[in-house]
Amino acid sequence: MEKTCSYIAFGDSYTIGEGVPIYDSFPYQTVQILRKSGHSFYGPEIVAKTGWTTDELLTGIEQITLEKHYHFATLLIGVNDQYRGRSVDDYTLKFKQVLRKAWQVAPKMIVLSIPDWGATPFAADRDRKKITEEIDGFNNVNREIATRYGAYYIDITPSTRNPNDTLLAADKLHPSGKEYYKWAQEVATIINKLL
Repeated sequence: MEKTCSYIAFGDSYTIGEGVPIYDSFPYQTVQILRKSGHSFYGPEIVAKTGWTTDELLTGIEQITLEKHYHFATLLIGVNDQYRGRSVDDYTLKFKQVLRKAWQVAPKMIVLSIPDWGATPFAADRDRKKITEEIDGFNNVNREIATRYGAYYIDITPSTRNPNDTLLAADKLHPSGKEYYKWAQEVATIINKLL
């Protein structure tokens, strides 16, 4: 009999699926894809909150009781660090801390890049070029650290740079279930290979 696998998702509004029903979030869609592939999975456990920065996620992890072991984990964090004007150096330090902490409970880690919110209608009155450059800087950090530490890495950012109404939630900032499904497919592809 096949074991039932566990999956924990660490992050912020992109992980909880702000603006869409919870079953449209990428962690829930990932589990649905894996179940349709014939794998047994518990529902995803989500440690995330809208607005969280890396240090707030770290505090969140430390304040809750987690299982001792999960089979798989995803980490998507950093957009609020960029939004609040934090430096790349600060993000580098905090991202390493979060990744290490998450790795203590889940040895198979998948890091997702930060979406470019500067391409959304929400950012119409902002300096889009500056946002894009800063997001790229943060993503260079999380890619380099994830690769160095041996995590899997998924670059979802290009997909978020050409949003249309079908790929955005009603708030015109967060992704729609259709966009989250693209991310879920990529996460599920990696997990399928590891099973």
